Amino acid sequence: MELTHLFLLCPFMFLAGFVDSVAGGGGLISIPAYMATGMPMHFVYGCNKFSNSCGTTLATVKYFKEGALDLKVAVVSAIGAFIGAGIATKIVLLLDNDLLKKMLIIILPIMAFIILFRLNKIEIKDSEDTQKKKSSFLALLIGFICGGYDGLFGPGTGTIAIMAFALILKYEITTASGNAKLLNLMSNYASVIGYFISGSIYFQFAIPCAIFNIAGSYIGSSLAIKNGIKFIRPMMVVVVVLLLGKTILEMI
Repeated sequence: MELTHLFLLCPFMFLAGFVDSVAGGGGLISIPAYMATGMPMHFVYGCNKFSNSCGTTLATVKYFKEGALDLKVAVVSAIGAFIGAGIATKIVLLLDNDLLKKMLIIILPIMAFIILFRLNKIEIKDSEDTQKKKSSFLALLIGFICGGYDGLFGPGTGTIAIMAFALILKYEITTASGNAKLLNLMSNYASVIGYFISGSIYFQFAIPCAIFNIAGSYIGSSLAIKNGIKFIRPMMVVVVVLLLGKTILEMI
């Protein structure tokens, strides 16, 4: 690891925070960026979770202040996410470095497709009838499944959670995004604890990256609350294609 890697990482961490605070999927940018430095995969996961958790914390606070989440349902799902992510993180720490790389090379393009081309199909409006049907059990289940996925893979967790809250619990898109932020925050915290205990975080890189991630999250969450998510797609297409291409080429 060299200092030049940090100068390359920080701009991508800003973009990751920006994208993640709007529509989820910041891991599609941050994980390939960390992988491109050549650091071992457990440290890729650890540094990514640390920097992302910082940005997600700020974004969650902004959604909460704007009243853009259903606190009861979000808290229940967050509990499920913490448990799911904690279990999944322990599994990741047992897996081989090369296996983790292969897993991510498979999952990254799939999640990129879902985020870039399917997110526009979840514009569902809330109503009094659907409010009455919201279930704490479903919220807990959504949290556990999304948290487990986040701990095992990561990229696209926020988007999966947004779609789950919108399609299953019938939230409009802004509230679904707010709920997803709290869920994602707790899954990140669970993973960070696991990677910290195992010593799998390069703090000399993770802390500066976290600062840039926070800056991106601040700007992105402000725009998301005001304008929604559609404006982000063109930028995501360019960044995801470039980073995935670089990562795949390095593995050939």
